[in-house]
Formats: sequence, C-alpha cells, structure tokens
Amino acid sequence: MKLTIERSALLKSLTHVQSVVERRNTIPILSNVLLHAEGTSLGMTATDMDIDIVERATATVHVPGSATAPAHTLYDIVRKLPDGADVELDGGGDKERLVVRAGRSNFTLPALAVADFPAISGDTLPFSFELTATELKRLIDRTRFAISTEETRYYLNGIFLHATRNGDRPVLRAVATDGHRLARVEQDQPEGALGMPGIIVPRKTVAELRKLIEEVEGPIAVSLSETRVRFGFGAVVLTSKLIDGTFPDYERVIPSGNDKVMEVPVKAFSAAVDRVATISTEKSRAVKLAVSRNTLTLSATSPDAGSATDEVEVNYGAGPIEIGFNSRYLLDITQQIEGDEAKFLMADAAAPTVVVDAADPDAVFVLMPMRV
Repeated sequence: MKLTIERSALLKSLTHVQSVVERRNTIPILSNVLLHAEGTSLGMTATDMDIDIVERATATVHVPGSATAPAHTLYDIVRKLPDGADVELDGGGDKERLVVRAGRSNFTLPALAVADFPAISGDTLPFSFELTATELKRLIDRTRFAISTEETRYYLNGIFLHATRNGDRPVLRAVATDGHRLARVEQDQPEGALGMPGIIVPRKTVAELRKLIEEVEGPIAVSLSETRVRFGFGAVVLTSKLIDGTFPDYERVIPSGNDKVMEVPVKAFSAAVDRVATISTEKSRAVKLAVSRNTLTLSATSPDAGSATDEVEVNYGAGPIEIGFNSRYLLDITQQIEGDEAKFLMADAAAPTVVVDAADPDAVFVLMPMRV
C-alpha cells in the first residue's frame, strides 16, 4: 500500500475513528487502525469489538492495499504535522511497519497483520429508515443526561429507541432513565421504522455518534437488527452492538393523575435553583420547593454551610405543596426545556413529578422527589 493524502483530510478522519480505540488493550490489534487504500480513497477502520467506525477520505493511491498502524500514535503524529502538508503512507503487504512521511519528517511505525484485524460490520440489517441530523441530535441530546452509569443495571446503560404510538400517531421514541429521573422524547415515525425491535443503544455508542454528527446536516441512514445498529452519513459508517437486555416498562413510572400544575419561567427558575444549591450538601444536593398561590420558595440547608432561600413568581392555583429534589437532577431537566416555560405536574411530596416543555409536548421528563 502506498498513497498520498492531505494532512487535514487524514486528521479529520483519524480524529473520528481513533476515539473508539481504548487506551489500554489486552488484544494488541485493537490498538490499531486498519488502513485500506483503493481507487481514489483511503478507508480507515477502528473497533473496540463493540463499536466499529469506518471513514473514507480522498487520497492519491499509488499502490492499492491494506496495512494497520497504532491508532493513537498515528493520530498524534498527523496532529503535529504542519498545516497543508501532504502525508505519504507506505506499508502493508509483507512489511511489518508503516512509514509516514511529510516534508522532512519521517516516522516508522510497527504494523500488525491485516488478517488479524476483526470485522464486526458488513452484515445486512433488516430494518432501515432515515432521520435528519437535527432529529437524531434532538433524540440524543434531550435523553442522554438520564442514562444510568450503574453497571449492575446494565439494561439502563443506554437509550431505548423504539417504534410505538402516541394515541393515533405513530412515533419513534427515545427513552433513558437511571431510576431517579426519566426522559422520554418522540417524533413522527420515519418510513421503514414500523415493526422494528426495541433497541438499547449503549452509552459509549451514543457519545461517539453524537461527536460524529456534530457538524452533519444531511440525512442519516439508520439500519438495525435485534443485536446491532448502524448509522451511515457522508463518508462515515458507525456500527455498534446493542445492549442485550430488556428495558423496563417505563410507562408505569410516568404518572398520569398529577393535578397540581405549576408553570415556571425556566431561566429564572434555573438560576434560583443554582443559587440555592450552593448551600446544599455535596452528598444529597437537596433543594426544597414550597409553592403556594403564585409564589415558589426554594430553600436549602446544610449543617456546615448555613441556609439559603430564593423566590420565583410562578403560575399556580392548587393547594400548597412542599417537595424536595436533587438540585443537579432538577437543573439537568430544566436545561432540556427549549421554550420559555416549563410545566411541573405534581401530586404530593412522595410521588414522581412530571416536567413538560410548554413549547414541545413531545418531550416529557419525570423526576423522583427526595426527603428534605
């Protein structure tokens, strides 16, 4: 394999693919990126056996072929090369090395056998549909904060994506929960999603995918089976294993009879929660909400740091209620509200509270209260 490629094109693709490579690997080949040159492009593949990213970049291929190279080392070299440099890659075949040249710079990297590189993508997946980048970003951004990090409940370590109905309307719905809070966001069901199995997309896959689509604006092709999901856009294909588990029946957690409705101005409310939380203890982060008529009083006390109160004008006409929340969870949810107002639907101090974005009825959040 021998080729020449512009530094910026190589760096952009390497930035994407090397991020899935774990820093510490017991299997040496998993530390490497697979380079495959043919036609007018260089394909780069990296995997951790759960996620596989393939990206293509335009290159001048002198000798087609394949080679492997240490992913992080190659990325660091290319990152430090001068802007606008042409990078020559030479290796593969019987050579156990990859030579990297740019101007007066020369690097020789150890290469492992191409045949040892695992292939996890390539199979066809039965369900396919398209989402716009904006739709996919919205589904991820408004639910990912609620993904559980507790490894014992592994089936909560991702976003549950499934096709369902909201009344008569077919929707594609994303749900995440860690047992303390829940996020449920939906949109019109894309053509081809009907009948798809419910899948749990792992936390690491969600993070890598979100980074990759940051600057994408076009359509994203989604293909899936019961065990894998694939996202394709531009010159990038990300394939991932899914979490093999059953997502809990989240509908049972979302209360429907909460009759105490409080409408709050989101910015003023968030700022007040943030101020009062300065006093709350690091462990519990508890903030108490006391609401009566049209006034909400937030308070926090700590044996070491003293006490704090703050008031916010709200729209509320039900009976007085006092309820406690973890301030960080409360702020996480208010950050997902895109409109100027949020609706809090409460029942009592022990029941879950539902938070709805007044500007977007397709986003629903649930927060468990805590004793304060």
